[in-house]
Parts: sequence; structure tokens; C-alpha cells
Amino acid sequence: MANSMKKTFMKGAVILGIAGLIIKALGAFFRIPLANIIGDTGMGYYQTAYPVYVLLLTLSTAGIPTAIARLVSERTAEENHIEAYRIFKISFALLLGIGFISCAILFFGAPLIVSVVSDMPNTVYAMRATAPALLFVPMMAAFRGYFQGLQNMTPTAVSQIMEQLFRVASGLILAIALLPAGLYYAAAGASFGATAGSIFGLAAIFIIFIRRRPGIRQSLENSVKDGAREDAGHIIRKIIIIAIPITIGAAIMPIMNNLDLAIVMRRLAAAGFTAKEANDLYGQLSGFATPIINFPQVLTQSIAMSLVPAIAAAYKTKDISFMRRNIELGMRTAMLIGWPCAVGIFVLAKPIMLLLYPTQHESAVSASGCLAILAVGVIFLSSVQTLTGILQGAGRQMIPVVNLLIGAIFKIAITYWLTGIASINVKGAAVGTVCAYLVASILNLIAVKKYTGAAFDLSLTYIKPIVSSVGMGVAVWIVYKLINMICGNAVSTLISVCCGVIVYGILIFMFKGITDEELKLLPKGKKIAAVFSRIKK
Repeated sequence: MANSMKKTFMKGAVILGIAGLIIKALGAFFRIPLANIIGDTGMGYYQTAYPVYVLLLTLSTAGIPTAIARLVSERTAEENHIEAYRIFKISFALLLGIGFISCAILFFGAPLIVSVVSDMPNTVYAMRATAPALLFVPMMAAFRGYFQGLQNMTPTAVSQIMEQLFRVASGLILAIALLPAGLYYAAAGASFGATAGSIFGLAAIFIIFIRRRPGIRQSLENSVKDGAREDAGHIIRKIIIIAIPITIGAAIMPIMNNLDLAIVMRRLAAAGFTAKEANDLYGQLSGFATPIINFPQVLTQSIAMSLVPAIAAAYKTKDISFMRRNIELGMRTAMLIGWPCAVGIFVLAKPIMLLLYPTQHESAVSASGCLAILAVGVIFLSSVQTLTGILQGAGRQMIPVVNLLIGAIFKIAITYWLTGIASINVKGAAVGTVCAYLVASILNLIAVKKYTGAAFDLSLTYIKPIVSSVGMGVAVWIVYKLINMICGNAVSTLISVCCGVIVYGILIFMFKGITDEELKLLPKGKKIAAVFSRIKK
């Protein structure tokens, strides 16, 4: 069992990582044409409605799939498949109820909510258009949690891609179709994309469930018959106890980012910047630099999600050696991803900004300083996410919440201090974000060592990825400088990135930063390992 679970952890992380990148790319594709279709006013309607939907969605579902995955994984590890399936059915009923309540609050309460958060009453159409999604997404979350508990990440990845694909397609088509009726209807059409996406995402994972049903029935027949049976109320309490801290943790940084806006604007004004200058500087941080950091975050988040059920199963069955093996491998994988992403973004901060925002040259150059600082934070964010998944799997879900809150307090203090210095200005907020993740990362690492006894190999986990990443950074910088003398920034940046991937791969294998056995845990891993074995010879 241990060996298959190891494979599932790595394969699941790769599958979710690829799906996450596709989703991010589709999301970027959605925003740009939508802004051109409905303009500033239409985007105002859309942007006012969508955050309310996201907030309600976060509150209703953020931690529950992880809770389901953990409980299902624990029962499956004990061969109690009947109880694992009961947890899925009970959680589905729970999420269906939450979905109905959330949907009703947003649909019928839309006029009141709009009157509180906006002075544009026509936003109510866009808000109501997203309400049905709050019914379908929780049901989808139940299926995802169940499959994740079985350490099968493919259904989650497929449903995520289908959800985003139909969200983008439906949103853009409806925005165009409803534009003649008025901007508020066009914005509502774009918002309905969330509902359409949730319907198709749910349909996709339900079809997968139906196709896997014979295998599920077989597992139920082979299940231990004398396993512990908990009453439904006790299971619901367990789900809530696990989910609430995770939900709170998911809400901490968004809340702090909203506080960040007020702090940054006031401190920039105190430093002598006009309201427009302060707004422009904050836009460079939040609109230009921060979204780029979300891409490497997707990869490490996939590791965290895959680790939860693997750690939970090992922890439940007291397979301590296997649990520690997964913890150490998970952390190493996060560092193997986090360090090259951080160094690459740091070295190419300015070229990346100019590549993405060629018509905003001055703002792009100015934002590159924030991006370079945030790039450092990628290392600590990778660590935070992975260690959080480990602690959640080990039943210590409250610890990373407290640690992130402590980090957020550091963020507020540092942001307040540094942004008030005119020469640092908005870059102080970027430094505050990095410090928040640094503090949370250190505290999480201490907790993981304390509660799991895991020991991280200094050379494999940190030194080899760092040395390989620095070597890659030097190569990327040289390639960019040489090619930029001949070609423009766009071509130079893209070639440099490709060069960086190749150089990092060569260096990490040259320094034996990843073993053949670990390569075999990846999808098509045996073929990949065979190729690299021939290269070594």
C-alpha cells in the first residue's frame, strides 16, 4: 500500500499542477477580452458582484473538501470503505444544504448587498447571475473531496478544467450577446459564466463518478465488515471541526490584503504622494506584479492538496516511516519548484513586466521592483503551502492558521513602516508580504518537526535546489543580455525562460537533486527515468 500511495501523491501533484496552470491561463484569457467588450463601466458592475460571490463561496466550501479528503483517506487506510463512502454521502447532503442557503442569500439578498457595497443598483443583475453557482459548486466540492480522499486527483483536475473552460466560453458569449441590451445585462452575462462553469464542472465529475461506480461497489464489498460506524451528527461535527480552521486560514490573507489597501494609500499620502500617484503605485503592485506570483503558487498548492490524504492515511495507521517519507519528499518537491521560479522571476522581473505590458512601459518598469521583491516570497510561500498541507493531514489544522495570522501581523507592521518612506513607497508592501510568508514558514517548519518528527536533508532539500537555481539564474541573465542585443525584449525573454528550464534540469540532475526512484513516481515516470539514465551514461 505504501508504494502505491507514494505514486499517487506525486502523480496527483503533477495532475493538479497542470490543471491549475491551464485554469490560470484560461482566467487570464477571460479578463482581457471581457474588459474590451464591456469597458470600464461594465467591469465595474462585474467586479462589484464577483468578489461577493467569491467570499460566500470561500465561507461555504473552502475547508470542506480537505476535511472530506482527510476523513475518507483515514477510513480507506483502515480498509473501511463502507464508512468512507458514508462520509461522502453525509458530506454531500451537508454541502447541498449549505449550497441552498448560500444561493438563497445571494439571490434574494442581492439588492440589500448592492446597497451596502456599491452605489450602482444595476449591479444586482450580475450578482444574481452568480447565485446558482453557489448551489452547484458545493456539490462538486463533495465529489472532489471524496476522490481526493481516495488519492485520485484526476476527477478534481478534469472538473476544474471543465468548470473554467465553460465559465470563460459562456461568460464571453453571453457578454457579447447581451451587450445591445445594456452594460449591466452584459456584465450579468459574464457573471453567469460562473454558474455555467459550475454546472458543467459538476456534470463532468458526476460522469466520472458513474463510470467509477463499479470499482467503488467492489471496494464496498471488500470492505471490513466490523469497522467502526459513526453516527451522521458525529461525522458532520468532525467535518466542521476540520473545515473551520482551514476556512479561517483561507480568509486571513484576503482580509489582510483589503486592509493593506487602506494602509498603503494612507502611508503613501503621508510620504507626500498625491492620491493619483498613490493609486497608480498600488495598481502596479496589485494589478501588475502580484498576479504573476500566482502561477508558481498553483504548482506548490497542488503538492499541498495531494499531501493531505497521503499524510492522513499514514498518520491514522501509524505508518510513521512512510508518513515522514512523504513529508520529506513533499517539502523537497516544493523547494525544487519554488527556488527556480523565485530566481527566474527575480532575474527577469523587468523583462517579464515589459513582455506582459508592452503598452504601459513606464508602469511596467516601475512595477518590476515590486515583482523582484515578491519573487523572493515565492520561496517562503511554497514552503508555507506545503507545510500547511502536512499539518492538515496530521490533524493539526489550527496551527498553520495561527502561524499565518502571526505572519499577517508582521505584514501590517512592516507595510505601515516602509510604505511611509518615500524612497521605498509601495515596495514596502511587497516586503511586508514576503515577511509574512517568511514568519509563517518558519513557524510551520518548527511545528512539522515537533509533531511528525520529520527530518529534512539539508543538502537535498535546500542546497542542491539553491545552487542549481542560482546557476540557472546566471545563465538566464547572460542569455537575455546577449539575445536582447539582436532581438527585442519579447523574443529575448521567451528564449531566456526556455533556456532557464533546460539549464535547471541539467544542473539538478548533475548535482543529483532528484533520484531515479523519485522520477518513477511521476506520470510516465519509468520512461522519464529510463531517458535520463541513458543521458547519464
